[in-house]
Amino acid sequence: MATYSFENVITWQKAHDFALIAYRTCQKFPVTERYGLCDQFQRAAVSISAKIAEGYKKISKPDKLRFFNIAQGSLEECRNYILLVKDLGYISTEEFENLRFSLEETSKFLNLYCKGIINNNGVKD
Repeated sequence: MATYSFENVITWQKAHDFALIAYRTCQKFPVTERYGLCDQFQRAAVSISAKIAEGYKKISKPDKLRFFNIAQGSLEECRNYILLVKDLGYISTEEFENLRFSLEETSKFLNLYCKGIINNNGVKD
């Protein structure tokens, strides 16, 4: 019998990968941003995968979707931080593209996951 957990969900895997990239990127920020922008960015990045994990075991559709909607809000917060750190010159164009690609992948899979739950398209609990 197969064991399922949030770790098996591709959406969570994408969000986890994004959080890792965000953490590595924040290490390159100026020291003055350690407790400001860096902290906010990391919290938002971690929140995406955390809310997906938390919502995974919720029983009702509305509960699941509420947590996934919170994850979507954190994702948009990260989108803002990515643009901000690029405009502040804290990251290179390559790092910006890396972050943006990972965030877009996460967003795409999160949206599909939500649609699957809404439509009951074989989403496993």
